[in-house]
Amino acid sequence: MSFSKPVESTSPELGKDAERRSESERSSSQDIASDEWATDIANPRNWSGGKKWAVTAIVSAYNFISPLASSMMAPALPNIAEHYEITNPTLVSMTLSVFLLSFAVGPLFFGPLSEIYGRTWVLHGGNLLFLAFSIGCAYSPTANALIAFRFLSGLAGSAPVACGGGSISDLFAERDRAAAMSLFSLGPLIGPVVGPIAGGFISQSIGFKWVFIILAALCGAFACIGIPLLRETYAPVIQRRMGKKSMKTSSDPEKFQVAHANEAVGEKIWLNLSRAVILLFGSFICFILSLYNSLMYGVYYLMFTTFPPLFLETYHFSVGVSGLAYLGLGIGFFIASGIGAYLGNIIYKRLSDKNGGVGKPEMRMPVLILGSFFVPIGLFWYGWSAQAKLHWIMPIIGTAIFGFGFMTTFIPIQLYLVDAFTYAASALAAASVLRSLFGFAFPLFGAQMFKALGNGGGNSLLGGLTIVLGIPFPIWIYYYGERIRANNPLNR
Repeated sequence: MSFSKPVESTSPELGKDAERRSESERSSSQDIASDEWATDIANPRNWSGGKKWAVTAIVSAYNFISPLASSMMAPALPNIAEHYEITNPTLVSMTLSVFLLSFAVGPLFFGPLSEIYGRTWVLHGGNLLFLAFSIGCAYSPTANALIAFRFLSGLAGSAPVACGGGSISDLFAERDRAAAMSLFSLGPLIGPVVGPIAGGFISQSIGFKWVFIILAALCGAFACIGIPLLRETYAPVIQRRMGKKSMKTSSDPEKFQVAHANEAVGEKIWLNLSRAVILLFGSFICFILSLYNSLMYGVYYLMFTTFPPLFLETYHFSVGVSGLAYLGLGIGFFIASGIGAYLGNIIYKRLSDKNGGVGKPEMRMPVLILGSFFVPIGLFWYGWSAQAKLHWIMPIIGTAIFGFGFMTTFIPIQLYLVDAFTYAASALAAASVLRSLFGFAFPLFGAQMFKALGNGGGNSLLGGLTIVLGIPFPIWIYYYGERIRANNPLNR
């Protein structure tokens, strides 16, 4: 394979269209980067450390709820089927997985909308709507109503996933944001692990409806903290609000109106919505990183389909105790979130110092390359120890290794997308769409695959795919990514 002439895959029509669409917005971005704004106390990057981390904690809390809800009802599926008299197993699965289907659609709207109206109220609105739809799930009169409310819950719950990463980008410079992104990224990874553990004991003791009621209560608690404390972080929106206040006292209001003239809101919404699609399919780097991330996310949710038969039937765990098997993944995530953030910051700073203090998105790749080796090792370990019916701790150790590799690759991918693209929220939204679609689709064929290949063969197949996508491409991006990105008009 020759890497002598890497070319960014964008059609002339898409490139010209994207350039025209972002011309006026680029000029505003240049204004934002002015010396005056760089030193302004209203600039979120100039806030105190305590204020920055308070906002990060609130955004991360919002980002924890919806992934938690994606799997929390899983142990209650037999109870739900009995309550609603559902006999079709596909329909039973749909009550769970339909959440991820709408979870894939939401970022196409919420990410771009956060770049028009700001991050804060998109986050608040998504959280409050999620609260309402969770109550709807708890008191759904029919199975169809439950599926509909689950779909709407996933749609509303995707708001923090879509624009929360943009908030991190607003608050922290490239050299400092790895730790904040680690905290933010814990939600989508830890939530589906904690969900089944809590959901199993809740549904067994007080009933499956309380799974949704407790989710709604958590949303309400976070809203009580977030609404008074969360502040807008998106610079164009902050400047626009400051300008409107200045216009009231300005001696030349026409100057303000000309400088901040906007196109029709409907047109601007459409342009922003299309940007995520352009990024995903018009940028090879965005696509390949999103694809690799989505493959691991699909494998992650596919693991959930193998846990119940393995630990209930092979290792004879009780329903409540079987939920504790997910702790292996959680331990791997927690270890990786600390080590990955620490290594990421050190490597990035050292490489940027060697480059005259100038950081590049490609400097995120070394940690991604390291993590990509742990992913297949964990899958091979988990699959073949389960196939051989070794002591129950062995497959759990395998899931911990996979979790470590997953988190160690997930964080650099998120950081790279934030660093490399002008519209960070749209880039993260594009990745989130593909990731959620894989999370929805993989469990649908998992049972058939493992029945045909067994735990060892099935996980080896998945491990082979992660090797093909996860090892060569990050190395390639590290050496050639900057040259490839130069041909994309939406890059920084």
